[in-house]
Amino acid sequence: MSKGKFIVVEGMEGAGKSSAITVIEQVLSQHGIKFINTREPGGTPLAESLREIVKSADHQEKLTDETELLLMYASRSQLLENRIFPALNAGQWVIGDRHDLSSRAYQGGGRQLDEQLIETIAKVTLKGFKPDLTLYLDISPEIGLSRASARGELDRIELEKFEFFERVHDKYCQLAQADDDIITIDSAQEMNKVHDDIRHALESFLTAL
Repeated sequence: MSKGKFIVVEGMEGAGKSSAITVIEQVLSQHGIKFINTREPGGTPLAESLREIVKSADHQEKLTDETELLLMYASRSQLLENRIFPALNAGQWVIGDRHDLSSRAYQGGGRQLDEQLIETIAKVTLKGFKPDLTLYLDISPEIGLSRASARGELDRIELEKFEFFERVHDKYCQLAQADDDIITIDSAQEMNKVHDDIRHALESFLTAL
């Protein structure tokens, strides 16, 4: 039995990750590929508890940037060991709503934490593992945050200052340009065009296997 593949959808608030994942599900189903879905932070009972800590805006004390970083990787470690690795080893594909690129963009770019610190933690938790394909949905902070606000109540990270999201966006773009396994999709286009681009990218990936 061949191992499954790990496909990740990345992007800022309002980029359209949920609808992109639906398109990926449709394509994989059309090809008869079995898959599971995960999200970060979260994806297992313990990791979901860590997600609540990271996302909640109601803490009685300030969550430090370093604590946030460690919680993200702790949650990721739980998800990898208890869901992603077992699924891939069983021949299932995994569709991930966010992965390590988010930490590089949000904690590295947005929080401006030391990149070497993040790399050290990543080496311990990921052990060199990375997605087979990442689709980065690129959206400007202005448009993305406007979409996110229209959805309703914002979480702790979504309430950050605009400058934070500018740094996140810049880091996302920098990282995407430097990695051939990351395909950038212009998420500011009409929805049908975005979905067509996602289908094309995924079909090209499948053809190359």
